[in-house]
Amino acid sequence: MKPEMITLKHGDTTIKMPASSLAKLAVASVFAQVLPPAANVQPITQNDIPAVGQPWPGQGGINGGLVAARGDVPEHYLIITAEDAGSHEWGRRGETSGATSKTDGLANSAILLEEGSHPAARAASKYTADNHNDFYLPATAELYQGWVNCPEVFVQDCYYWSSSQRSAFTAFGLHFAVGNQLSLVEDDELRVRPVRRLFI
Repeated sequence: MKPEMITLKHGDTTIKMPASSLAKLAVASVFAQVLPPAANVQPITQNDIPAVGQPWPGQGGINGGLVAARGDVPEHYLIITAEDAGSHEWGRRGETSGATSKTDGLANSAILLEEGSHPAARAASKYTADNHNDFYLPATAELYQGWVNCPEVFVQDCYYWSSSQRSAFTAFGLHFAVGNQLSLVEDDELRVRPVRRLFI
């Protein structure tokens, strides 16, 4: 079945196109007028995505790889900062925290910041790069993704904190030389590597 065609004339110009194509153009034109400018940003194409472990210009760090959608969190890329945010205590040793997700560091970090006195989470959240200020302390699975995808961008001979608490006295940390994931005492000072999410 042939598509329904529409002919448009303006002065000496004539355009003939399928009705469905004209409808798509009309809808796109309306949205371009009513949505804020940020909504008209072109989507990132495959050619714009650097290799895993390489810097992602304008995104505040390194491409840590694609993270599958999980729960309320859509699919996204994990951006890992190019440098640490110092060494800090996890904080509040002896107290149970609500920051127990092994996959959602952003949610964990929000809880830790609300609870207060969690230096590692605070240091990660204060980090800025390329005008981005949405960094957080990664959950244990996000930290592990960094070890799987690009361990060479981390310092090898030490542990890094995750935002995932193991018990009232310990939280998960990861050693990047061998990938050991342990529960470590919360008043230890370990390295902090902030991350952020890039949704596409």
